[in-house]
Amino acid sequence: MTRVPYTLRQDAGAVTVSPRAMAQIVLQAAESVPGARARRPRRGLDMAIEGERIRIALELAVAYGEVLPDLARRVQEEVTAAIGRMCGLAVDAVDVSVEELDL
Repeated sequence: MTRVPYTLRQDAGAVTVSPRAMAQIVLQAAESVPGARARRPRRGLDMAIEGERIRIALELAVAYGEVLPDLARRVQEEVTAAIGRMCGLAVDAVDVSVEELDL
């Protein structure tokens, strides 16, 4: 698998999404879920692209009292939707690791 940046080539030209921009899309989508926070935004995020498919792994801190599997599923759905909508990539997986609880 290749790492971002991702370049989408079309007849009219190419669009390149930088690693930083891709990370911001993922983190904003993850943190749009109430109770989820990116634990280490720069080190707790890994993305790999192969063709027009992406696999994402991120570490989260979660608000105490949240149902962890439900919250993780909502984060996966939000990240998948954002990457598909904004970058046109198919998401193979969003691996969520809950590393910390916010009390």
